Amino acid sequence: MITFPPCKINLGLNIISKRSDGYHDISTCFYPVPWTDILEVIPSNEFSFSTSGNIIPGDNDDNLCIKAYRLLKKDFSIPEVKIHLHKTIPTGAGLGGGSSDAAYCLRILNNIFNLNLGQQQLQAYASQIGSDCAFFIQDKPQLGMGRGEILSDIELTLKDKFLILIKPEIHVSTAEAYAGVSPAKPEQDLETLLIQTPLQSWKDLIKNDFEVSVFKKYPEIERIKQALYNLGALYASMSGSGASVFGIFSKDQSIPEKFKSMAHWSGQLLY
Repeated sequence: MITFPPCKINLGLNIISKRSDGYHDISTCFYPVPWTDILEVIPSNEFSFSTSGNIIPGDNDDNLCIKAYRLLKKDFSIPEVKIHLHKTIPTGAGLGGGSSDAAYCLRILNNIFNLNLGQQQLQAYASQIGSDCAFFIQDKPQLGMGRGEILSDIELTLKDKFLILIKPEIHVSTAEAYAGVSPAKPEQDLETLLIQTPLQSWKDLIKNDFEVSVFKKYPEIERIKQALYNLGALYASMSGSGASVFGIFSKDQSIPEKFKSMAHWSGQLLY
């Protein structure tokens, strides 16, 4: 079975408090974007995992798809499988590509082996893999609280808006990004702002708390954000802890030539 795991962007990202377990409580809106990887899972006589496309840092044995398979195999008598991942979504980009691959692996395994796991059960497995992994069990915008694993629906649509997404050749580690943030409860509720505020007003109201410290260390990321506004973006922001930056436009927009040497995606939004 072949699927196409998408990435995500964050519409607003507030770091609210540091927890006793070392994680942080956040408030964000995850929004799915159809820049996808390609994931194939088929039953096999022996387990194997392979990749193609973009190079994935680290050891293949640590890949989240393998962790997803092992989580289910621990609880269910599922056979060995062959997993192949073609990587298109940039890694270390704040786009959740690895989490999406793992969530879609859970979804495929549930489907092909008739495990009959419901959405909440799949999300519970996914949350053991990564903080934003549970979001990818469904294909729709959702609010994320806690570490990002506490999800709720939001009545928000950007369907038919146009997105430009740029990933410069910069790696921002998650630990580095969190180290530069002073957690604080936002003055205004993110869900209320997203639903009740016109898109063109988000620029002054909806923030990604990572931007202040990340932009200070990597000014090129801030320059990309400003370039998207200069191009006519209604709203632009860094996604997650970076280094990807996106701009939302009212209509189709060509990617400037200076960005074409970087990893990039553009197209209409679906939700």
